[in-house]
Amino acid sequence: MNQTHTVFNQVPPLTGWSLAEHPALAEALQRENAQAALPEIQTLGELAGSAEAQQWGDLAEAHPPQLKTHDRYGNRIDEVVYDPSYHQLMRTAVEHGVHAAAWADPRPFAHLARAAKMVVWGQTDPGHICPITMTYAVVPALRANEKLSAEHEPLLTNREYEPGLRPMSLKRGLIAGMSMTEKQGGSDVRANTTTAVAQQDGSYRITGHKWFTSAPMSDFFLTLAQTPGGLSCFFVPRVLPDGTRNNFFLQRLKDKLGNRSNASSEVEYDDATAWLVGDEGKGVKTIVEMVNVTRLDCALGTSTGMSVAVAQAAHHAKHRSAFGARLADQPLMRNVLADLAVEAEASLTTGLWLASLLDKSVAGDGQAKTLLRISLAVSKYFICKRGPVHAGEALECLGGNGYVEESRMPRIYREAPLLSVWEGSGNVAALDALRAIAKQPESLAVFFAELDKARGADARLDAAVDSLKGQFGDFETIEHRARLIVGSMALALQGSLLVRYGHPAVADAFTASRLASDGFGWTFGSLPHGADLAAILERNTPKG
Repeated sequence: MNQTHTVFNQVPPLTGWSLAEHPALAEALQRENAQAALPEIQTLGELAGSAEAQQWGDLAEAHPPQLKTHDRYGNRIDEVVYDPSYHQLMRTAVEHGVHAAAWADPRPFAHLARAAKMVVWGQTDPGHICPITMTYAVVPALRANEKLSAEHEPLLTNREYEPGLRPMSLKRGLIAGMSMTEKQGGSDVRANTTTAVAQQDGSYRITGHKWFTSAPMSDFFLTLAQTPGGLSCFFVPRVLPDGTRNNFFLQRLKDKLGNRSNASSEVEYDDATAWLVGDEGKGVKTIVEMVNVTRLDCALGTSTGMSVAVAQAAHHAKHRSAFGARLADQPLMRNVLADLAVEAEASLTTGLWLASLLDKSVAGDGQAKTLLRISLAVSKYFICKRGPVHAGEALECLGGNGYVEESRMPRIYREAPLLSVWEGSGNVAALDALRAIAKQPESLAVFFAELDKARGADARLDAAVDSLKGQFGDFETIEHRARLIVGSMALALQGSLLVRYGHPAVADAFTASRLASDGFGWTFGSLPHGADLAAILERNTPKG
């Protein structure tokens, strides 16, 4: 074939780079005296940025899990077959303690270090992070049953990944899941119709249908079912202690917009054996311990997607020329990229700060626990709500190339809405923040006291906080205004954290564009003239 064209002005692939290099991550560790965790995070980052690990993510996405309801002889097996790359991703995450290992880590910054690893490793493939997150989050909820916790927590925190359906007592490590949602209720779990009947031996038998159960090859699940005492939480193993398989039947796998490497299924319980976790009628209270921790990973996962999207967009602009100049040197593109970077840094800084609050809460700091409850609800709503629009703008920075799967931007775009839906969509999350205030009125005072730690450092932030305080005057319309109020709380929190802890250029651009500008929310690329774009882009552009 004759040569018809010369390939030039194409962007090299972004490999050999990881989020462990992001300055905001090291800064968060330093202010919490957690620098000792940096070497292990950097090691994981080097692997996450390698061509090999990136290929694992590509293969897991390209070859979704397959449901096998029966074996060749017609026996019911209810198994999901994953691409080997998925198991490589899972094994690496578990070996590096991205799962539940933090609960067995005595260091005072264990959960912050784990959050940093989650962000760093999450750049490879978001799908497998779902079971990793659920395994992490199940530990505090399982502690409502001392016997089950004592038996299974050591295996949940162990750094060995052992897939396959076997009795849990014969395995070196466990993966956990959550099975709550039913078709008629969605987030309204009190509308669930699945029932549990007590047995003489102390177990229960569960019958019902679950509409969304992700990672169905997990070793056990926490599920909700109705009892005479009300909605209750149960421990449901896939394989019973005697080696027989529980009556846990996979009806089908969901055909989803994204998160393709993660199997999400419909499950039928047909007299399945289960054990009560917590008291009868206290199921929501029990499983909320799990939900609150998974919401942390929703915020961290969104900040991961944002940070990766910024890196891909900045890398593209650095190597791509148009209209006679590099994209990275053109004023409007620089404004867009820097604005995207500010959003990502605000989210990442907040997510890591929330993880440090969890460390303090676990250590017995009651005020930190109160602050975490309200700040997590606020941040889960806002950060995850910003994810899709951020992904769309970052994709556009690559032009038509960003719409092509090889750029990885379509995957980021498809993943972004999930974390806003997971663990309570926008309205549920916003109302949950107000519910937290109603149940614990002192939390609002604790929240404002945290914001006021930055008082006097930035007049725009001070004005925004004062305005926010005024929004709580009319309680008759507060539910109608929930999104506005909670969004304002999230912006004020992010501004306060950046003013206190962030890079001055990022903090100034944030408060100028998010807190003192009527144009915020319209589009990215609206940073005011005078913002230090060079400093912002330097922090967020991969080297090389």
